[in-house]
Amino acid sequence: MGAPPSIDQLLSRHPWPAEHAQTPRLEWLWHFEVPLPVETLWPLIADSSRMNRALGVAEMTFEERGGQRWGTSRPAGVLQEWVEVPWNWVAGQWMESVRLYEKGFSKVVFGVFELERLDERLTRVSIYFGSIPRGLVGRMVLSLGFPALEKDFRRVFKEVAEQLGALKPVFVLPGPAALAPEAEARLTAIRQKLVTTGLDVAVVDRLVDWVRTGDEADLFRIQIRERARAWQVDEQMLLRVALHATREGMLEISWDLVCPHCRGPTSGVDTLEALSAKGRCDVCELDFASNTPESVEITFHVHPAIREVAHRTFCSAEPATKDHIRLQRDVKPGATLEVPLSLPEGRWRLRTHGVTRYGVLDTSPSAAHQPLTWRATEHPSFQAGPQPRLVLQNDTDAPKRFILEAAGWSDHALRPAQLFNLQDYRDLFSEAYLGADVQLAVGEQTILFTDIVGSTAMYAQRGDPAAFMEVKRHFSELFPIVARHRGAVVKTIGDAVMASFTEPLDALRASADIHAAFHEGRADSATRLRISINTGPCIAVRLNAGIDYFGQTVNLAAKLQSLAEAGEVALSCSVFEARGVRDFLAGKRVDDVTYESKALAAPISAKRWSCP
Repeated sequence: MGAPPSIDQLLSRHPWPAEHAQTPRLEWLWHFEVPLPVETLWPLIADSSRMNRALGVAEMTFEERGGQRWGTSRPAGVLQEWVEVPWNWVAGQWMESVRLYEKGFSKVVFGVFELERLDERLTRVSIYFGSIPRGLVGRMVLSLGFPALEKDFRRVFKEVAEQLGALKPVFVLPGPAALAPEAEARLTAIRQKLVTTGLDVAVVDRLVDWVRTGDEADLFRIQIRERARAWQVDEQMLLRVALHATREGMLEISWDLVCPHCRGPTSGVDTLEALSAKGRCDVCELDFASNTPESVEITFHVHPAIREVAHRTFCSAEPATKDHIRLQRDVKPGATLEVPLSLPEGRWRLRTHGVTRYGVLDTSPSAAHQPLTWRATEHPSFQAGPQPRLVLQNDTDAPKRFILEAAGWSDHALRPAQLFNLQDYRDLFSEAYLGADVQLAVGEQTILFTDIVGSTAMYAQRGDPAAFMEVKRHFSELFPIVARHRGAVVKTIGDAVMASFTEPLDALRASADIHAAFHEGRADSATRLRISINTGPCIAVRLNAGIDYFGQTVNLAAKLQSLAEAGEVALSCSVFEARGVRDFLAGKRVDDVTYESKALAAPISAKRWSCP
């Protein structure tokens, strides 16, 4: 365990911006030994907005002006206004921030946080602040204020260690004020409606209590998938509860366009039809379309009639709001920096700010350990071990921001397909539709078609009214089976049904139950079905006033019906190779079949499952 760094040692690794480096300044350096591992402590320190709130720092507001992010605050009622320079950081190791003040006690403030692993359960946190004061009054105020901040950090680190050790939430603050009587009455009434709908009572009560008492920092933008994992409850059940709660006026839904670079929401609308086909991220200086699977995220907010939840910030907290970014580093023209990293195995993207092209870095334990030179004008492809050393070389005549980020997207985000494939959403929000110019890529979906075998003869023999009643009755039995297996009916086409599922195995299980319901020996109905299934990428489009799926995946799913007869399921090879499908079909009769068409360049191999 080495000695903590001095100011000179720390600034040799994190030098002041050159244009301010020679200006006289005030400096403070504190060291804290926190009994938590680096992996646990980093997310808490990176979330500097929540940390500052716990420290008692004044609330801040941020806005974009002319491509710059401006911040304001009023500590002790005195206006502070500054330009928030983009932060530099290496996740799990350090972060730097620079603020250029137009008004306030300082002209410039430079902050550095360093984390050093002392052992598996102990981390040294070194915190440096340097300030160029604005006049004598500014020097006096800063000389008194910053030393007091050290005591606040010591208190907060002690509380965090104790709270995590006791498995309690971190940064616990006094709870919100009790709801107004009318809001409490409304919340209680909505809770009763949700319970009588047949939703899980425990999940309903968990959400209702959170709306009543939860931290506003969490409630402002509710991510259902993240909450389901935090509470260890069924994700689909929590989503169903949230949708019903939205319909009853406890929550509001938001369709958020997400920047493909910083991955933050750039705009949000409260109805699907208001969703735009294009977005703009001023921070990343990037225009983007909403036609990629990750470009839209659905979040929820507390309805203001229940509780006013303001969006309050206490810091820009850039490393926390961009937790997919492991490295962000500004490099001056012609300069070279070497950055050691520690990365989990996987694929990482290498890009510079404002550029849509990117390189890749694949890490694996077996790869060689050697310095990797990444030039700003190139988009390299690297392979490296889990602790690569990146040499950042700015071979241009302008400053460049180098960014290394996870190639995969967070699975906390709720995407449109997860709503469109949920029958509750289609039932509760049947009036929702996409704008005519909007095509949403919904990623890989499993499309299922059913068709009544011999329907033409049935209409001829029984007449239209009787045949229609039979078709309608079969719909009333089929729809709940689809919903029970986590699918949704997209539409009916005459006597056929088109349904969608997120998981191919769910579609297979639904098929088994559908054929079991309309079995050959059934006395009260002669209806027999054929089923076809395909998995692949789709887009969501507007059809009349509803949401439909379109693309080659849907087309092939419909074509495969010609390979099945009554009681059979034709499925594409993509379905057969999906997770869990082979095991599900093991021991069952599955034949190899081929779909041929003059419109196709070559026959398509498929499978035909004969249900018992």
